[in-house]
Amino acid sequence: MSFRSYDALRIFLTVARHRSISAAALGLNLSKASVSYQIRKLEDDLGFRLFERQRQRLHITAKGEKLMHSAQLALGQLDRDIRQLQETPNLITIGALTYFFSRWLSSRLMSFMEANPSIAVRVEPITGIDDLAQSDIDVAICWGMGEWTGFEHSLLFECPARPTANASITSRVEKIGLQRALREIPLLADSSGSTGWQQWHRLAGLDYQPMQNRLVIPDSNDRVQAVIDGQGIALWDALIQNELDSGELFYLSDIPLDDAGYYLLYREQDAERSDAVQIFVNWINKQ
Repeated sequence: MSFRSYDALRIFLTVARHRSISAAALGLNLSKASVSYQIRKLEDDLGFRLFERQRQRLHITAKGEKLMHSAQLALGQLDRDIRQLQETPNLITIGALTYFFSRWLSSRLMSFMEANPSIAVRVEPITGIDDLAQSDIDVAICWGMGEWTGFEHSLLFECPARPTANASITSRVEKIGLQRALREIPLLADSSGSTGWQQWHRLAGLDYQPMQNRLVIPDSNDRVQAVIDGQGIALWDALIQNELDSGELFYLSDIPLDDAGYYLLYREQDAERSDAVQIFVNWINKQ
């Protein structure tokens, strides 16, 4: 027959700890008669005695002693498991471009985890601002010029961008000129859509007249590889320094898009940010 007297088992532990019905009743806020009844009922259910009275004192039996240790371990673990299940996980979800995560955030994130062991972090890859509007991301990191509406945003750091291409396209640009190349070679859109390219053309004093068959590659790391493979020209910043040093990529102009940078973004309705999110924001701003 299965055991069901768990409430009585907890009362038994209290009596065993105090070795007194009166003290246990006081601690449990029960009457002595109620505590005595629960102990007798538990003994009946178990089929053996838990206590014996000797000279008006309560003594625990050998079987009672063994049950006490087992019950302390089992009920103690159960209490710990229940508390853990009841606790709300201190979780934050960070949305980041794969390009930014792999080249800047990843190498730094472990220091945040070590400094804040009670905060769990989930990094969700995003391709742009639309992903933030349709997800449960707490804070996102996007590249742009602060042009977003409907989102609270703050500049993390400036990171100017310039038109970038591989060696083959760079050679072609040198032959036909940058103005013509920007019309004849696909311009790869970035996480800001076409805003970055439009802004750069304005700075350079050029008309924005991209070819119609534009190539759209949402993932930012894939877009780097597409430029290396010669599939088009893209605006890239200083985070491609390794490819510049290796000769895989080249800047096509000395004119930088100075207003560009990485921003922290939140939905405006999420103004009441959790303590965990604010801790992350404070940390990343110091980086």
